[in-house]
Amino acid sequence: MSLLVVGLSHRSAPVSVLERAALAPEARGKLLQDAVSAEPVTESAVLSTCNRIELYADVDKFHAGVAELSTLLARHSGVGLEELTPYLYVHYEDRAVHHLFSVACGLDSMVVGEGQILGQIKDALAVAQEQHTAGRLLNDLFQQALRVGKRAHSETGIDKAGQSLVTFGLEQLAAGRDVEGWAHGKRALVIGAGSMSSLAATTLVRNGIGELAVANRTVERAERLVAILTEPGGPGARGGTALFERSRELGGGLTARAVAMAGVEDELALADIVVSCTGATGLVLTGETVAAARAGRTAPLALLDLAMPRDIDAAVHRIEGAHLVDIESLADASADAPMAADVDKVRGIVSDEVAAFGAAQRAAHITPTVVALRTMAADVVTSEIARLDGRLPDLDDKQRAEITQTVRRVVDKLLHAPTVRVKQLASEPGGAGYADALRELFDLDPQTVAAVSRADTRGGSHEARERA
Repeated sequence: MSLLVVGLSHRSAPVSVLERAALAPEARGKLLQDAVSAEPVTESAVLSTCNRIELYADVDKFHAGVAELSTLLARHSGVGLEELTPYLYVHYEDRAVHHLFSVACGLDSMVVGEGQILGQIKDALAVAQEQHTAGRLLNDLFQQALRVGKRAHSETGIDKAGQSLVTFGLEQLAAGRDVEGWAHGKRALVIGAGSMSSLAATTLVRNGIGELAVANRTVERAERLVAILTEPGGPGARGGTALFERSRELGGGLTARAVAMAGVEDELALADIVVSCTGATGLVLTGETVAAARAGRTAPLALLDLAMPRDIDAAVHRIEGAHLVDIESLADASADAPMAADVDKVRGIVSDEVAAFGAAQRAAHITPTVVALRTMAADVVTSEIARLDGRLPDLDDKQRAEITQTVRRVVDKLLHAPTVRVKQLASEPGGAGYADALRELFDLDPQTVAAVSRADTRGGSHEARERA
């Protein structure tokens, strides 16, 4: 295993660098293809979220791999390598596994324990599979990372240690007040209709807002979200009914509408709460736009910007009566220590799972050699039985079958203990050399071992693995 990850996140880089380095969805496939085309790389996957950009790869040379992945990140992000390098971190082999498993559990998130990262890891694996850049190593790694994340959330209280960015952001806007009481009856504008915006709209409705406007570049998507949230007979009717009834319980009587992006300024003048999370590369709300919406109003305006790059001009911080919470201020506010006991439990889970993953990968590394050894032994048995047939042609079928079975049993018994033991030894740290020793001792053809390994990667050697 030669797993390498090179990346940057909210922990290593300022928001100004992160938002410039953000990868557009269409750029990720090209990055993956360029990565596997590079000489030291055989597999690649990219994890790109609002808080991190990480390139995972199976490499055959560490230093060449770091140089290649760093260059590719700079080229595809549009941030020069010289500027980007000080903010990059590198993890290799077990440390790389530990990093991804920690990310999957929410330990490396701005809000510790948030669960949305699991969906983003799942998406990263899906893109790598679609691009055919994920082989056995990255498939195993990302699938186990998803299992580790789910285990952490089910076996510990890490969910209570932190919350989603949406909930946490609304709590920051509420400034210590109960979010439900703060949001009750207010007018809200949600800009965007993607997963994060949908979560924001859902959260606002559950907290009893009285009026909701959803603005999106494609109005049809905004209309679908409104239907899900409010129309008992619309798409996703059950969820919509539940949210609608929740609004009624809170005395809201929710009204909602979809609007085009051209209508955002008009809606802004009416809104008490604004949440924006789009994929736009430029500002959606400038300081001038927000200032104009504030003209003549005394009621405060709360704005939550969850986009990366940012949707709302940082100049809004200076506008009287406007309270802006963005990714940068969320990062500062989330420094409070979460529940230490749950975090310690999750760290223990991560450590155990990293050890298990390493052992499984090391054991898998020697399996092709064991399969090749058993195949060679079976060929020797076949050859010797054929030679015996030539020397003792008068053997009947029953005698020949008995002799053949006896020889096979002898060979199997001789090979059983050493092959079981070598797999045990190979699964331990530092056990990679046992495969080489086995090939040398039995003079196994490296091409035969490589062929078994390739078949195993394609999933075509299930029988051979079972025999091993």
